[in-house]
Amino acid sequence: MINVLFVCLGNICRSPMAEALFRDLLKKENLSEKVTVDSAATSAWHIGSPPHKGTLTILKKYNISSDDLVGRQLTKKDFEKFDYIIGMDESNVKNIFEITGKPRHPKIIRLLDLTEHNKDVPDPYYTGDFEETFQLISDGCRALLEKIRNEQNLT
Repeated sequence: MINVLFVCLGNICRSPMAEALFRDLLKKENLSEKVTVDSAATSAWHIGSPPHKGTLTILKKYNISSDDLVGRQLTKKDFEKFDYIIGMDESNVKNIFEITGKPRHPKIIRLLDLTEHNKDVPDPYYTGDFEETFQLISDGCRALLEKIRNEQNLT
């Protein structure tokens, strides 16, 4: 089993959106039995909270399930459990390095570094643009799946 973790600051906007999107993509590609997905925050602000209403709205718009999305905080143990730890922006990546105690480890990746966008996923909590965030995360999730397919020989 391959384990993927998406991480953002609060685990109510970007990372649960990525978790839901990636689960949907895996389901459509018949890979749900081979890859597990979760999300977490670098902060403790929203532990136990559901996703932001903007995230829920955009997921519903694209008919993507938001079931079982609950805010939690990244732990040091997550480094051992997950094969891919994906930060939404450079600040998240730096915080992941600090929390896990694994600076510059190759399993820790900024999502859009896998795409031609090569930038941070903007936080819609502050920008209010959940559509832009959704589109960028969608591109990143497709690129991540391709990376995993190539590295893990997934069919």
